[in-house]
Amino acid sequence: MRRRKVNITKIKEIDGFSKYEEGCVETSSTGGFFTIISVLLSLWLIYSELNYWLSSQFIFKLSVDDDPNAKLLINIDITVAMPCNSIGADILDSTNQNVFNFGTLEEENTYFELTPKQRRQFDSMVNINTYLREEYHAVQELLWRTNQPAMSFNPANYAKETIDKPFDACRLYGQLTLNKIAGNFHITAGKSLILPRGHIHINTFFQEDNYNFTHRINRLSFGDQSPGILHPLEGDEKFASEGMMLYQYFIEVVPTSVQTFFKQYNTYQYSVKEHTRPVDHEKGSHGIPGIFFKYDISPLKVTVRQERDNIFTFIVRLFATVGGIHTGIGMLNTLTHILWQPIFKNKKAGIVSDIKQ
Repeated sequence: MRRRKVNITKIKEIDGFSKYEEGCVETSSTGGFFTIISVLLSLWLIYSELNYWLSSQFIFKLSVDDDPNAKLLINIDITVAMPCNSIGADILDSTNQNVFNFGTLEEENTYFELTPKQRRQFDSMVNINTYLREEYHAVQELLWRTNQPAMSFNPANYAKETIDKPFDACRLYGQLTLNKIAGNFHITAGKSLILPRGHIHINTFFQEDNYNFTHRINRLSFGDQSPGILHPLEGDEKFASEGMMLYQYFIEVVPTSVQTFFKQYNTYQYSVKEHTRPVDHEKGSHGIPGIFFKYDISPLKVTVRQERDNIFTFIVRLFATVGGIHTGIGMLNTLTHILWQPIFKNKKAGIVSDIKQ
């Protein structure tokens, strides 16, 4: 069988896309200008679309908390300007159950006045957290994306200086696992004594001059630490003007689930209202001097989910954008030629007549 020669040149000339002959294509400076504009505009929009797709967005959703039997973790680190043997801390939930059965707080005798290094870091934490709270909605998504928690202060990171005077403050710190119901965490004068139906604080021998509930809240949060969650009371510092002072914090705890591309957090955020007043029974201002944190659990849950468009939607939108720019610039170029051509012809005819004359 004879083999036929294949003409490679003919195959190379095969083209499925129709093209204009070079003689039929008219080049112009206007067309080149619009081509450059089209390319630059396409590149800019491609960059914008890509940046928008990569940045993603956070979707907030409210729903009923369907896990009421879960445990509530509370993180506490508070310094009170009274020695540890003069104060006692307790938590009672709405069932009158002392939840110290689920953990205990450590007590550490210390000095209330901070060292210069501690004061610098504490003030930095206060300033940063204050700014973040004021600009909360502008930075919370950045904290979630970068997986960076807000700045915190831990007195344990600093070695205690040796001072030739007795300790004047007590640091209470630790974690407790509570029932997910309303409760009351309080710090008052005198150690507590557990009773079958509650407890009492033995403070009979305390004089008014012995009370000083000046305090500093280094940490007070619920659940695991999570980026983007700011705790309003952290960095709060109160100086008592009188000994018999009552500090009340009313806290609303909201279960929060944060789902980013890299991690999922099940935590809590809270809002707080506070009230301060002196206790003076002679003037009708009754109560027990101390620091009281009354917390309640919201029945609603906040779910924060990081989302972005799927890759196919992004590609379709990208091609539609580039195609629209190309078509629009082409129409503008054609319109410019239609309007410019009569003017150009009239000018050319005028120049020719002048030459003939």
